[in-house]
Amino acid sequence: MIKVSVIGATGYAGIELIRLLLSHSKVELKNLSSKSFVGKNINEIYANLNKNCDKILVDENEIFEDTDVVFASLPAGLSDDIANKCFEKNILFIDLGADFRLDNEEDYKKWYGKEYKYKNVHKEAIYSIPEIIKYDSVYNKKDLNKAKIIGNPGCYPTSIGLALAPALVKKIILKDDIIIDSKSGATGAGRELKLNTHFTECNEAFSPYKVAEHRHTPEIEQTLSNIYGEDIKVTFVPHLLPLNRGIISTIYAKLENKNDTLENIHSIYKEFYKDSKFVRVLNIGETANLKYVKYSNYCDISLHMDIRTNKLIIVSAIDNMVKGAAGQAIQNMNIALGFKEDEGLNIIPPAF
Repeated sequence: MIKVSVIGATGYAGIELIRLLLSHSKVELKNLSSKSFVGKNINEIYANLNKNCDKILVDENEIFEDTDVVFASLPAGLSDDIANKCFEKNILFIDLGADFRLDNEEDYKKWYGKEYKYKNVHKEAIYSIPEIIKYDSVYNKKDLNKAKIIGNPGCYPTSIGLALAPALVKKIILKDDIIIDSKSGATGAGRELKLNTHFTECNEAFSPYKVAEHRHTPEIEQTLSNIYGEDIKVTFVPHLLPLNRGIISTIYAKLENKNDTLENIHSIYKEFYKDSKFVRVLNIGETANLKYVKYSNYCDISLHMDIRTNKLIIVSAIDNMVKGAAGQAIQNMNIALGFKEDEGLNIIPPAF
C-alpha cells in the first residue's frame, strides 16, 4: 500500500481524485488539505463521501507527513513550492495545475504571467499523456517509472492530443490550418464562483469563450509540435456547455493525400491505439458522444471524412474531470509506481 495525500482536496478535481482513490486497491488515503476548510471533515463539504471517507482537512504544511505521493490541484503559480518540498523529501509529486505543463518558461510568462521559481525542479518534470508520451520528442527519452515530478495535462489538450496523435505521427494530415472546436462542461471552470457559470447565466445558453486566447493554446501547440517534429499553430475555440462535465472536440484538418480513404485512416487509428486501455476508436459511421464516457477514464474517438473539401474530421469525447484531470493523474501514478495502468480506473460509463 502507498500513502497518498491531496492538496486542493475540496476543488472539483480534488474531490474527483478522492472519489477514485478510495476505490484504488493499492492506495491508503493519508492527508487532505484545503485552505478554505481547514479543521472540517471532508464529508461535511461533500456529503457523497459519508461512510466512505472520514478525514479532517489539514493545513498544507501537514500534507507531507508520512506520505509517498502528493497530488495538487491548485491555481497556476501555487505548485512550485510544493513540488520543491516533495522533490527534497523524495515524494512523488503529481500536479493537476498548469505549473509543470509548459517546457518553455517564456510561454508560461506570456500566458500565465508568472515565472518558474525552482528551475532545477522543472527540469526534472515529465509531462505525460500516457498513450502518446512515447511519441513526444521532448519526453519520449524520459522514463515515467523514474519520475519525481509529473505534469498532468490539461483537459482540452488531452482530448485534442489523443484525437490528433495518430494522424500527426503517420503524417496523414497537413500541419497547417488545423481548426479545433471544443466544448466543455461547467466544471472545467473550477469550483470558485464565476459570473459565466451562474446557473441563470449558463443554463439554456451556449457560447464560445476566450476565443483565440485560451491558456491551453500553448500546451495544445506544444503537444502537437512535439509529436509532429515541427512547429504547429492551431485555431482553437472553446465553448461552454450547460452541462456539469465532459469535453467534446471536433477537429478539422486537411488530408496529406487526397486519395486517402476513411477505411485506411480508421485502420491506422485502430492499430495506433490497439494496446491502449482507455482510448476507444469507434467504428466507421459511429460518432463520439459525451454520454458514453461520463465518469470514466475513456476517450472515445470517431473519424469522418469530407471528400468535397479534402478534410479529415476527428471527434473526441472525454470526461474532463476524469480523463481530463483526476483519472489521468491516477493513470500516471500507476505507471510511475509500476501498478497496473487501469488500477482504480475500471469504471464503466453509465448508459444514461
